[in-house]
Amino acid sequence: MASVRSRGDGDRERGGRDVVEDDYQPITAAEAAREGLRQIAGLTGKDPLGATSIQPIDDGWLVEVEVVEDHRIPASTDLLGLYQVELDMIGSLLGYQRTRRYQRGKGD
Repeated sequence: MASVRSRGDGDRERGGRDVVEDDYQPITAAEAAREGLRQIAGLTGKDPLGATSIQPIDDGWLVEVEVVEDHRIPASTDLLGLYQVELDMIGSLLGYQRTRRYQRGKGD
């Protein structure tokens, strides 16, 4: 996926070229999953394990990402967190929240 960066003047830069809002293409579900992983890693500094679900919402994507919140020895006792990441149609972050925290290998 091409990176999208805000330039602060209403335009954004995508993959090294300047574009205006009308030039944006909606991202695919796979791209949204990758972007959700990238955003959570950047925001929390935690190691993402993977996207556990993705679903379209009215104006974008809702991605659930599982991360290692606390590495422990043995690894089977690691603390994991489940985060919801909300992205718009072009992959920009709208919001995120941790919805669950649990020990690896422990079911509901």
